[in-house]
Amino acid sequence: MISLNVNGVQHSLDIDPSTPLLYALRNDLELHGAKFGCGLGQCGACTVIVDGEATFSCLVPVSAIGTRPVRTLESLGSAAHPGALQQSFIRHQAAQCGYCIAGMIMRAQALLDRNAHPTEQELRAHMEPNLCRCGTHMRILAAIREVAGLPAPQAGAPAAQPTTAAKTAS
Repeated sequence: MISLNVNGVQHSLDIDPSTPLLYALRNDLELHGAKFGCGLGQCGACTVIVDGEATFSCLVPVSAIGTRPVRTLESLGSAAHPGALQQSFIRHQAAQCGYCIAGMIMRAQALLDRNAHPTEQELRAHMEPNLCRCGTHMRILAAIREVAGLPAPQAGAPAAQPTTAAKTAS
């Protein structure tokens, strides 16, 4: 029996201890925010927050979670009442296909929980592991900047170097 604290609720699951956290969340707890993307920790679609850290849930077996709390997209808000970060992603039309967005939001939330006002460089470095194949990186960054209270990059200023994720997606 595996015990998990997910979104503030304690769950006891009768599953194999080597089961990836992603599968426990989706199949056993019916929390479908985190998506299966690559299964290799290379895309970030499965990102959740484990004990305050953005975590690729496809790589972590449930036995490695222990008593650490897990937060999923469902903890931030609902379709009827989205959280601040979710609202900003909607305002900025940050989703195109939408597949990466839950992971992007959770990675951003982990950053903002730890540092409510990151610098542009901290924001870009933190978001780098997550990929968006549709190329909405600039909208995603704008949505996070809004919640963090960061100014938009100035027109005419040298553009910041794109992250590895942005380079890969283009």
